[in-house]
Amino acid sequence: MKQALSKSVSKQSSLVMKDETYNQFRAFIYEQTGNSFQDNQKYLLESRLLPRLKEHKLASYEDYYHYLRLDTYRDKELSALYELITTNETYFYRDIPQLENFMKTIVPAMMEANKATKQIRIWSAACSTGDEPYTLAIMLLEHLPLAGWTIEILATDINDAVLTQARAGVYDAHTLRHVPATLKRKYFVEQKGHFTLTEAVKGRVKFMNLNLYDRPRLKLVRGIDAVFCRNCLIYFDDKAKMQIVTDLHGALKQNGYLVIGFSESLTNMGNLFRTMQTGRSVVYQKV
Repeated sequence: MKQALSKSVSKQSSLVMKDETYNQFRAFIYEQTGNSFQDNQKYLLESRLLPRLKEHKLASYEDYYHYLRLDTYRDKELSALYELITTNETYFYRDIPQLENFMKTIVPAMMEANKATKQIRIWSAACSTGDEPYTLAIMLLEHLPLAGWTIEILATDINDAVLTQARAGVYDAHTLRHVPATLKRKYFVEQKGHFTLTEAVKGRVKFMNLNLYDRPRLKLVRGIDAVFCRNCLIYFDDKAKMQIVTDLHGALKQNGYLVIGFSESLTNMGNLFRTMQTGRSVVYQKV
């Protein structure tokens, strides 16, 4: 029995994806998510998909491709696929100068624009485990001029697993390494080396599964004052990036703001936004 199991494991671990199958997966993943796998990334995709073949006892990558395309339970499996191919590096107070410039420059401008309603709506797109939207919630709670205002933060991601973690609001010390000590004591409860967010913060953020490449569903998000889509666009080619940026533009109010990562830009993205220099950061305003 042990010998038969050993042979089975050995057979699966030695599976090789055919070039034709790799191209089919690349096209399928692009069609579903807009994410691009390059010519030299076949081994990367093989290694990420192999656990799913083992899970379903499939004999080849071709079988798994057809499973994704045709199986009755494909929607559940697509969630597992998205979890495997997405990158979730994030932490609280990431890129502090950018956040500080947002609070100093953009928040007052949004307050002026919304002084009649005293309501601000922010969307954290590709929010991963919630570090970014919760950081924004803390910073806005600490901003005294916003006392009495209604702040709504929508946080979305394609990956159900990270959204489950985000809703729990439990983090380790490393993830919170940039959170000021006074705020850590104020907004987190420490227990056995883990830190749980208070309801004062968690209650400000609404999480939702949303694929940024799903145009019909993105059209449901409207009336947003500021979108944070940081360190996400780098994973898309120009065609997919243009589609996503166009849809983010549609979600924003007139003169709304788009915040992207330091290493990203909207070069060759048309005339949807004007570029604003805020300190050492660049913010894009809808035109």
